[in-house]
Amino acid sequence: MADGVEIALDRAQVKKAVQALRAFLKSKSTGDSLFLDDTRQISLLFTLWKIPKKPLNIRIPLPHGQRPDTVEVCLFTRDEPHMTSEQTQRFYKKLLQEKGVKNITEIIPYKVLKTEYKPHEAKRRLLGNFDFFLSDERVRRLLPSHLGKHFYLRKREPLCVNLQSKHLARDIHRVIQGTNMKVSNRGSCCMARIAHAGMTADEVTENVEAAFQAVVAKLRTKGPVMKLVHIKSQTSVALPIYNSSLTHLTVLEEAEHAQLRKKENAAARKLEKAVEKALKKQTVATGEEGEKDDKIPQLVPIATPSKKAKLELEKGPKAAVTRKAKKAPKKRARKAGKTDFKVKRKVPHVK
Repeated sequence: MADGVEIALDRAQVKKAVQALRAFLKSKSTGDSLFLDDTRQISLLFTLWKIPKKPLNIRIPLPHGQRPDTVEVCLFTRDEPHMTSEQTQRFYKKLLQEKGVKNITEIIPYKVLKTEYKPHEAKRRLLGNFDFFLSDERVRRLLPSHLGKHFYLRKREPLCVNLQSKHLARDIHRVIQGTNMKVSNRGSCCMARIAHAGMTADEVTENVEAAFQAVVAKLRTKGPVMKLVHIKSQTSVALPIYNSSLTHLTVLEEAEHAQLRKKENAAARKLEKAVEKALKKQTVATGEEGEKDDKIPQLVPIATPSKKAKLELEKGPKAAVTRKAKKAPKKRARKAGKTDFKVKRKVPHVK
């Protein structure tokens, strides 16, 4: 609920809208459709001031049930340990009879759903055979991969029930005769079915008031919640039954200004911290430079070049090349002399 603020509907306005809607549905009905009043649904269209951050699934208990007692309900249960699928079905049938539950037409264990309803055609047939689906809350998270997308596209996904509850009959009756509304985080409008054309005007008004209070109580938003509420059928125009005053706009503006101030203060604090860090770094760097300047530089003796090095530098590389060229023939001559001396020595003397 938004800040504990209670919002009340004008009962007279709601009753006028319901009577006008019922008159419209009667004028549009024909001889064939007089017996199909249960199928013509009446819904509430809620328009919110704020889009919620997370999607919600709101259960709405209704004082007057919108489904007949002949509705066919299917219940998905878990597999009991050390039991076959037939034994599991018998076990839960006996449990429901003991608790006084009489409006469950078929029980399908989880193992049977995985094996017998694996083909696509079998899933479509299962969807068409029943009007309403329930599931044990212990296996509800395992069902989406085995049911298929058609259950969720038609919004016929099973609603979970606690089969271990002490008041099981009351809980199942509330879920079947109540309604369910999904609040998405992609838009500000949401719709819930709360009655059908075969109900009286007083029953429809009581359901409208109960649904309105339940939705306002379960929405978790700050500030005002409800902006507009309309009642409509599938073929009629939406008739307004609630319109919030313009004072909510000032509340919203004040909340937005407060958020902006908080953001600005946080940004200013970050800047101050960054400036302080930069100043600290600068002071540390200047202190290190001052220490370096205070140090006395050490004198290093300069080595004087020798005379030979000076001469080599003056003559340059050409002098060195000429020296090598001059020395080369002397070595060759020496080598040649050595060889001649050896040859003369080997010649024998003739007497």
